[in-house]
Amino acid sequence: MDDQNKRNLHDPDQPENKTAGYTPSGSSDPEISSYYYSSGQNSSEKFERTGEPSASVPSVASSESTPRVDVTPPRPLKPFGISGNGGDGSGNWGGTGKRKSSFKSLFAAFMAGVVLIGALMWASDYYNWFTSKQALNQGTGTSSGNNTSNGNNSSNTSLTNARPDNIPDMVKQASPAVVRVDSMKKNGSKNPLSDDPLFGQFFGNQDQQDQQDQNSTKSTGFGSGFIIDKSGYILTNQHVIDGADEIQVTVQGYDKPFTAKLLGSSDQLDLACLKIEGDKDFPFLELGDSDQVEVGQWLVAVGNPLGFDHTVTAGVLSAKERSVPDPDNKGRTYEHLLQTDASINPGNSGGPLLNTNGQVIGINTMISSNAQGIGFAIPTSVVNSVLENLKKGEEIAVPYIGVTMQDVSKEMVQELKLKDTNGVFVYTVNRKSPAFDAGLRQYDVITEVNGKAVKTSEEFKKIVNSSKVGDQLKLGVMRNGQKTEITVKVGDRNKVKTQQ
Repeated sequence: MDDQNKRNLHDPDQPENKTAGYTPSGSSDPEISSYYYSSGQNSSEKFERTGEPSASVPSVASSESTPRVDVTPPRPLKPFGISGNGGDGSGNWGGTGKRKSSFKSLFAAFMAGVVLIGALMWASDYYNWFTSKQALNQGTGTSSGNNTSNGNNSSNTSLTNARPDNIPDMVKQASPAVVRVDSMKKNGSKNPLSDDPLFGQFFGNQDQQDQQDQNSTKSTGFGSGFIIDKSGYILTNQHVIDGADEIQVTVQGYDKPFTAKLLGSSDQLDLACLKIEGDKDFPFLELGDSDQVEVGQWLVAVGNPLGFDHTVTAGVLSAKERSVPDPDNKGRTYEHLLQTDASINPGNSGGPLLNTNGQVIGINTMISSNAQGIGFAIPTSVVNSVLENLKKGEEIAVPYIGVTMQDVSKEMVQELKLKDTNGVFVYTVNRKSPAFDAGLRQYDVITEVNGKAVKTSEEFKKIVNSSKVGDQLKLGVMRNGQKTEITVKVGDRNKVKTQQ
C-alpha cells in the first residue's frame, strides 16, 4: 500500500473518512460519534459505547487490517409497520429478526394503569385527599367540634353533612343519663258509704283501708328527662310534672326509682329542674351551644315515647327560631324553638335532643299532630339563661311588651307610606299590655329601638328578650307616613293571666 493511501486511512480530515458512524480508534473529535441501533428481538439488549454493535449495523474494521472502509450513514428511523427504504415494513431495520409483538406490551401497560388508578382512587376516597375538612365539618361551637372519633370517646367526633357513623357509640354514652319521669298523684279516694251508720258495718275496717289508699300513689303521666350534673340535677318539661303530688325518676342501672324534689319550674318556658340523691355519682350529659347548630345538621333524640324506654330516633335540624302557640291554649307562645324531623312522640317530652358529639342542644317539648316529622325543642341558649334560677327555685321573669309582629313586605311599602321594607310591622297589640299602655297600635311600623335601626322582626325579638323587666325601650315608629317616638316599659309575661 502506497504512502498516500495509508495517509488517507489515518487522516480524519480526508472526505472519505468523515462519514457518520465512523470514529477512528483513539479519535477525540467531538463532532464525530458512533451510531448504535437495536430493533426486533434485539431491542431489549443494553449497549455501551465500547460494546458490540447491533447486527443491523455493519462492523467497523480496524484501519490496521483494511485498506479502505466504506461506511454509509444509517437512514432515518420510520414508524414500525411502514415500508420504506432501509425497512421491510415490519419494523426491522436491516436485520432478519422478528419484531416483538406490541399488543402484549400495550395490554400489560393498560392493566398496570388500571391497577394504579384504582389504588389511587381508593386511597383518595379513604383518606379524603381531595376533600377539605372544612367541607366535611359543620362544627358545634365547642372545643371538641373539630376532633375525630376514636371509637371510645364519641364526644370528640366532628359533625358531617353525611349520615354520621358514630351514633351507636354516642347513644351508648348518652343513654345512661336519660331518665324516665313519672308524675304521681295520691289516690285520695274514699267510699262515701263507709261512714254511713246503716252501711258502714258492711265495710269492716274500712277506715284503715281508706287511709292506706289515700297514702298510695299512682302514675298519671310520664315523660323523659336527663341528668346534667353528677350530683343528680335533672332537666325536664314543666308540663311533664305539672300537678304532681310526687315525682319518681327511673335511672338506668338502678332497681328502684328515685323520689325527686322539684326545685323550680317555669310555666312560660315549659322548663323544670329536679334533684335526686344517690350514694354515688350519676352519669350526666353536657349542655352544648344551640346557637352554633346549623340547619341540616344531624341530631338524635332519646326518650321514652309511649312508654318504650330509651328509644333512639335520628333526623336533622329543620329550622331555628320557630315561634309556636301553646297547644294547650293557655295563651302563651313558645319562642326560639328548634324544629327537627327526628321522630318525637308523647313520652319524649323533656328528653334531650343531641348533636353527634353527644351534647344536648335542645329539650324536646312538643310535636305537630297534623304532620309528620315536625317536632320542636327548647334550645339550650334559653335553658342556660335560666338554669341557675331553676336550681334556686327563683321565679323566672319573662320580658315582653305584648305585641305580635311580622316583617314588612314589598306590598306593604306603598300602603303604609314607607321608603323601604326595613322595619317591624305591628300586627296586633294586646290590651292592657306594656305596648298598649305606651300608645303602640296595630299597623304601626317600628323602625328604631333606642336610636338603632331594626330591619326585621327577629332583630326586634332579640332586643326585647335580652332586656330586663322594667327596662325602657324608646321606639321609633312610622304611622301614616309620619315618624313618632313611643317609650315602652318592658313587662313580665308571668304576671299576665290572659293574653289576647
